[in-house]
Amino acid sequence: MEQEESRSEVNEPITGYLPTGQAGGSYNYADYLSWEMDEMVELIKGKIFRQAAAAPRRIHQKISGKVFNKLFNFLEHHPCEVYEAPFDVRLPVKSKRNEDIETVVQPDICVICDKSKLDELGCVGAPDLIIEILSPGSNKKELKNKYEVYEESGVGEYWIIHPDEQTVITYTLVKGKYVPSKLFTSGDVLDSKTITGFQLDLEYVFRDLE
Repeated sequence: MEQEESRSEVNEPITGYLPTGQAGGSYNYADYLSWEMDEMVELIKGKIFRQAAAAPRRIHQKISGKVFNKLFNFLEHHPCEVYEAPFDVRLPVKSKRNEDIETVVQPDICVICDKSKLDELGCVGAPDLIIEILSPGSNKKELKNKYEVYEESGVGEYWIIHPDEQTVITYTLVKGKYVPSKLFTSGDVLDSKTITGFQLDLEYVFRDLE
């Protein structure tokens, strides 16, 4: 039962939990900056979502490290830059004013090629590539809530890695809508559609995880 409750807390907006801002629970980035909390949270369309009930699992972190390392080395002499969580990505709709931004996420890994989107607080605007690694209880948030805001905000490419199943599905933005790939698994090599020349060998990613 405790595991089920933990999953619900991650997947669903936090209710009855109002740090600051409007009573009723619609928040913006200005509110987010004022909070002093021990846990990591994200804002998705004004609603607060817990990142997780605890630190990410070891396998999650091992996969994240492998993928980040490959991207970092590939981009060392490249205009694009790669960042890993915790790293705030603000996705504005109305304007870039803190009070108008209602979505602030912390992707596991993201690549930004337009350096004008980078500031001391993170990224404001859609990254070119976002990679999320599923954790127990996070599936709905990654597969539905984040999928929607990434598509609406113009994130060019979105990869979802499933550690338990050792699979990856990618989404490429075409005329404002995501087009899904086939399901990739160990032995496949992914070719990024937005980071020209970058390939990821999934046999390397999923090797020696136990």
